[in-house]
Amino acid sequence: MTDYRLFGADTSPYSLKVRAFLRYKGLAFDWISRSRANEADFQANAQQIATVPLLISPSRPTSQDSTAMLAALEADHPEPSAVPDDPACAVLALMLEDYGDEWLNKCMFQQRWGQSPDREAAALRVLTQLYDGKLPRARKAPQTQIAERMAARLPLVGAEAENWETLENSWRRFAGLLNDHLKDHLFLFGGRPTVADFAIAAQFQQMLLDPTPAGWLEDRAPFLVAWCEHMEDPRAGGPFEDLATLGKTLAPLFAEELSLTYLPWASANAASASRNKKRFSVTLGDGIFEQSTQRYAARSFQSVRAALAKSADNTPLQDLLEATGAKKYL
Repeated sequence: MTDYRLFGADTSPYSLKVRAFLRYKGLAFDWISRSRANEADFQANAQQIATVPLLISPSRPTSQDSTAMLAALEADHPEPSAVPDDPACAVLALMLEDYGDEWLNKCMFQQRWGQSPDREAAALRVLTQLYDGKLPRARKAPQTQIAERMAARLPLVGAEAENWETLENSWRRFAGLLNDHLKDHLFLFGGRPTVADFAIAAQFQQMLLDPTPAGWLEDRAPFLVAWCEHMEDPRAGGPFEDLATLGKTLAPLFAEELSLTYLPWASANAASASRNKKRFSVTLGDGIFEQSTQRYAARSFQSVRAALAKSADNTPLQDLLEATGAKKYL
């Protein structure tokens, strides 16, 4: 038995995020695709919620939080590094990781479960996983049940019908900007991946499984598609680059996307959580966005703000945040 065991699913972006990180670190691990056959083992180890990923470590408590998993693995196995040498870039990587986990995931969820034929195809993949690759003869009913159950969860993540246009414009805009950046850089911050690469690639890897967003990405974002393939088992291709070198194509990710969507949304969600409100609305670049308050996302954003507070005297970082309109939300 290897030191690490990772319960996951190929249909889970957070599972792919952690699996790719373990591969990058060169760590031996058992990948356990969650199914009916291993459900008892999974439930015996689940500490918080009945969702994947679930990582069993030789030296740390069992975890079901992908961000915490990556931080712990980085601390325990610092090489090859996933933390940029430039302190400004290290903070921006944390911000982009949170963007992928908390905002881009909404877009992925909307694309998968909010439309046909994507939801039907995704439900069949989930059913195949649950039955260890062997579909039951009577598959139509359970396939429909999965699709309906997941579609009913759309409002819980903010992918409501009223927010459809905002979310669709958001991921497409970000994909175009990221594609431009990846024309000249192997990863987001140079020659090595960071937590941001793992988080964002995992969401787009899921979109590439779904026919509608996959067609759009393959037609309009070829560098992003190639990067997603590389991120399944990434290898360092050179050193990290500094903010001065990356800024020309990195800054637009913040100015033209994060400052228009994720940052005002995350700030409003955090304020709503602090007031114990059930719902909130916020004006984004594409209009009003309303949804239920997400408390985990609020805690996650507070961690981003805490990291930024420690870099208050980092002039290049503060200048970029000011110039891109991000600073007022942080």
